[in-house]
Amino acid sequence: MVGLRVARRSQSMATFEIEHAEGMRWVKVELVNDDVRTERGALNHMKGMLAMDVPWPTLKSWWVSLFSDESLVRPRYSGTGTVYLDSSLGGYHLLKVQRGETWILDTKSFWASDGEIKLSIHREGFLTAWWADQGWFWYKTSLLGEGQVVLAVDGPVEEIVLENDRLIVDGPFVVARTQGISLRIKRPTKSLMSYWLSGQARARVYEGTGRLILCTTPYWRQRMQRERASDSVNYE
Repeated sequence: MVGLRVARRSQSMATFEIEHAEGMRWVKVELVNDDVRTERGALNHMKGMLAMDVPWPTLKSWWVSLFSDESLVRPRYSGTGTVYLDSSLGGYHLLKVQRGETWILDTKSFWASDGEIKLSIHREGFLTAWWADQGWFWYKTSLLGEGQVVLAVDGPVEEIVLENDRLIVDGPFVVARTQGISLRIKRPTKSLMSYWLSGQARARVYEGTGRLILCTTPYWRQRMQRERASDSVNYE
């Protein structure tokens, strides 16, 4: 039996609901003569007068797909009916994008968006990508328009507002940020000696003015699953 439903409506007729049962969570999308874009391979099942197609990607999108873990070839479902996406031990966050905003999502954070949202590409700087162990090319999904977006997250999230301020995190905990905030990878201490003695890895530094979505604590089932997967890899 479904224990929780969370819904938010935008000006479009697409309604997103986060449902859960038995420790699993999934996204349900109700469409009324509208469309929704989802992550590639995210469909579980759908009901109603719905059609699925894949908008032909640009040459830039094809290029990004060759050098990135971020897939920019994403299916679209249109018509009237209900779309159910795959379940996860992690969670989902409903983000409302305001007119004039541009959001940059971390890798693998995009899950779905309504038809009012335009998907684009953002590339981090070469040195930032290198120090983040992403190679020389680190491409991410960017969003603009006015509507709703579903983010795939590991656990509960917190929204942080920066005004010419700085946020330093010890890992990939920021799942989304607005365009006015930059990202750099640097050591968290002033001196190299303090860096060696601190035991801290290089930190991600977010600086500027805007909003961030922060997820620092995963749901316990999600964490256990990852620890088991890591132990299995180490054993092999």
